[in-house]
Amino acid sequence: MQYLCRQNDFNFTAVDYLFEMKLLPFDPLPAFRPRRFVPSDIRLGRWPEVSPLFDRLEEKITLCQTPSDLEQWLLDWSELSAALDEESALRSIAMTCHTDNAEAERAYLDFVEQIDPQTKPRQFLLSKTYLAHPLRLQLPRPRYAVFDRDTQLHVELFRQENVPLETEEARLGQQYQKLGGALTVQFRAEEMTLVQMARFQEEPDRSVRCETWELVARRRLQEAEKFEDIFDQLLRLREQIARNAGFSNYRDYAFRARGRFDYTAENCRQFHESIEEEVMPVVRDLQAERRDKLGLTKLRPWDLAVDAQSRRPLQPFTGISRLIEGAGQIFQQVDPELGRQFADLDRQHLLDLDNRKGKAPGGYQSTLSEARLPFIFMNAVGLQRDVETMLHEAGHAFHALAVRNEDLYPYRSAPIEFCEVASMSMELLGSEHLEMFYEDVEARRARRDHLQSIVHIFPWIATVDAFQHWIYSNPAHTREQRRAAWLDLMDRFGGDVDWSGFEKVRVNLWHRQLHIFLYPFYYIEYGIAQLGALQVWANSRQNYRRALIRYRDALSLGGSVPLPELFSAAGCSFDFGQGTVRPLIELIRRELRRFAEPSPKDITSAGF
Repeated sequence: MQYLCRQNDFNFTAVDYLFEMKLLPFDPLPAFRPRRFVPSDIRLGRWPEVSPLFDRLEEKITLCQTPSDLEQWLLDWSELSAALDEESALRSIAMTCHTDNAEAERAYLDFVEQIDPQTKPRQFLLSKTYLAHPLRLQLPRPRYAVFDRDTQLHVELFRQENVPLETEEARLGQQYQKLGGALTVQFRAEEMTLVQMARFQEEPDRSVRCETWELVARRRLQEAEKFEDIFDQLLRLREQIARNAGFSNYRDYAFRARGRFDYTAENCRQFHESIEEEVMPVVRDLQAERRDKLGLTKLRPWDLAVDAQSRRPLQPFTGISRLIEGAGQIFQQVDPELGRQFADLDRQHLLDLDNRKGKAPGGYQSTLSEARLPFIFMNAVGLQRDVETMLHEAGHAFHALAVRNEDLYPYRSAPIEFCEVASMSMELLGSEHLEMFYEDVEARRARRDHLQSIVHIFPWIATVDAFQHWIYSNPAHTREQRRAAWLDLMDRFGGDVDWSGFEKVRVNLWHRQLHIFLYPFYYIEYGIAQLGALQVWANSRQNYRRALIRYRDALSLGGSVPLPELFSAAGCSFDFGQGTVRPLIELIRRELRRFAEPSPKDITSAGF
């Protein structure tokens, strides 16, 4: 292969190959700040070239004579970390854009298997050396308090024996993405990805919905054992990682490793209960309304995405260029500066939005840490949810741009619980301007659909989170016990849907949730953040300009202050008990009434 033939060329790298072969959608980007410490011609995929930089950092810290010297050392460390992370991000982006390309896969796995395992112990040693340095306590406490706390956590949890286990964990995660990205079905004499098939769930013709739903469900079932095998391997690895770090189970380890300083497993249980008590009644009301409007006696799984009045699916755009144009107009309305930023991302080709065979499923925003620019990845097929995903990922992108001037690399990332406030707030603020895609009637319909989706996502978040609590609190469970635990949660949070005849599909629904495989315990963050975003949105109803200023000011803080302070800066309460949930759900109820549409049935009979 071409990369293998050229990899011995002077200064030729895997990333050079990815750019040369157009496996990355954008051109090479300059660093936001010129490098001072990392050589410009270094090949970051070659450990013999990277290792001396860690040696230099270890030497330089011993020469620091003043707090200012130590601060400059931290910036040198930040520069190296950002360079390595951008190298990793570029390879990951190429792999997810082309899961069927062997060289993109090889470039990604080379870094995961050859560089990551080498850098982790060296990063640990730098963290440990920094914490022990006598000048550290002379640094300004407000500036470095969060950094020191997080660094101490890194040192506390690092175990050399976990490095190869984490490498294997990443490899298995890549196999999960490859398996999911390769799934296709034949429908109407055409091969389609499962993402492309999703649009048929909005078809008014119930027979089409049923046929396509079954086709996708049975295709996933064909791979169910492979998904289970991958997860069982991940479970064993994670339990060993936790034991190596001195924890009795992976749940307790994961809470610590994710830096959950501000809430506990008990708070998560409180969230589950809040959703059960405050949100599930609304879910059942909406399901009853849907059932009555569709003229059904029971809702089936293929009845959940179609318009309740059997109208054709909303079609906000027919090409990616129209998605970009409409989204840009929305951001211009929300804030002209955000509109300009989005236009710059488009100009630099930092958007890969279309769905195609071989592309990993889902959507994400990845920050290129040296360029300090965001990249947005999507699988758009022309549905309203694509507009919502665009708004969501752009919220992450605006967050990344808000902290471009922060030179301490760890502070350019906020806790996930607040990162998702950035994205979910943008969904809600942007939804006020959907006329950029629709006429007034359709825009109102899209807003109502969006609010309903928020209601419905809360129980799914509670289900996924509670499932992981059960899994990792009971690591010796059998697959049968795992299925039973999942079904118990589906009964608790699934509402009134008839799954008869498809029990095997229902018991394997969790296979589609990539977070369970790739990012264990990373899902409750969406629920916590949604509560924050709803508060930003509620505040905008009272004073739009003040709410937007507070939102953007909070984004600019990055990760420099603790999580509750980030929420407070955005005008939100960091709390997810019933007292916080209830008024927000009531606001959604009121908005759903405002957007209620004429129906043969009296909507108020379903609680609206």
